Amino acid sequence: MTKIYLTLFFCILLFTNCKTTNKSYQKGHYQDAFGRGVKKLQKNPDDRETIDVVQQSYNFILHESEDRIRILSNSRTEDKYEKMYEQYLSLQHLYEVIHQYPAVARVVTTTDFSEFVNTYAYQSAMWHQNKADRWIEQATKIAYREAYQELNLALHYQPQDFEIRKKRDAVYDMALTKVIITPIQNYGGYQQSSSYQIQNFQRDILRTLSNNLNQNFVRFYSEWEVRSEDIEADQVMELNLGRITFGQPYDNHTVREVSKEIVMKEIVYKPDSVVKKYGTVTARITNTKRTLLSQGDLFIALRDTKGRTIWSDRFTGEHTWQSEIVSYTGDERALSDSDRSLLNQRNDTPPSQDQIMEELLRQIQNDLTRRLRDYYSRLQ
Repeated sequence: MTKIYLTLFFCILLFTNCKTTNKSYQKGHYQDAFGRGVKKLQKNPDDRETIDVVQQSYNFILHESEDRIRILSNSRTEDKYEKMYEQYLSLQHLYEVIHQYPAVARVVTTTDFSEFVNTYAYQSAMWHQNKADRWIEQATKIAYREAYQELNLALHYQPQDFEIRKKRDAVYDMALTKVIITPIQNYGGYQQSSSYQIQNFQRDILRTLSNNLNQNFVRFYSEWEVRSEDIEADQVMELNLGRITFGQPYDNHTVREVSKEIVMKEIVYKPDSVVKKYGTVTARITNTKRTLLSQGDLFIALRDTKGRTIWSDRFTGEHTWQSEIVSYTGDERALSDSDRSLLNQRNDTPPSQDQIMEELLRQIQNDLTRRLRDYYSRLQ
């Protein structure tokens, strides 16, 4: 009984697939009919009805593509070679799909268009090379960048062409804006730390800009790299630390009065007769919130090779540390338990100047990277 059900299931599945293939063909969805038919023929290459659908679908696709290719070949559009290449590539894909399955290839006739694919890939590459040459003649950074993009497209069509790759790399070097980052000057009066911390900061800036700027045509170099690699820079970036201030105190005072009624005196007349006299005691609680504010500035000047300022800006880092001091005057008996706990609090030790400087430099570096990314993105 189970075998009967399985047989019935596969018959229904086969009938549904056949119906779907024919339906796609009748609606003029020849690509879909072709794909469905090939899958069906993999299981049953002798299905004459499906063979006819696949063959006729292929013929319709072929004729439509040939008509488009004929129109393109007579047109004057600049990208006609690319479009013709795409048509032949699509036809070649159908050929390769069929020939993945020898049993299907024996019953469906297709044409090998690999020679045409290669021809128009070459023509498309040459077209992009010619466009690149016209950009190169303008001899500007922007033109070189356009030429680089065109040569990249040429390599898409001729990925193994060494001469195109060599030319693209040479154009990239001409398109590149090379920026020297000079050593930081004027430590802002900061003498607590050795220059080692500042040198690390400069190395971090160079590394961050090199790795995270996300600009294809901007590279940053240290002075040492420029000298050792004999690089001819386009721009010079000067970095100068402004005044560094540590722990400038700002106090905020709040005062509140507290009072409590307590037993001031007890008079004992006899063991079971005690008279209590009450009175009010007061205290003044002073809460002082002290904020230590530290700030540092980095000034940047971007200059061309003639020393003219292209762009300048200021980047600020800020570090805040707070402590709270609670004191009182008056009668201690007026204090509540919570008031006493505030008095017993111990404040953390403020950070060292080196720790503060590290945080200031971190903020400055993040701000510098963000704004330089914005600046150079506008120039792309």
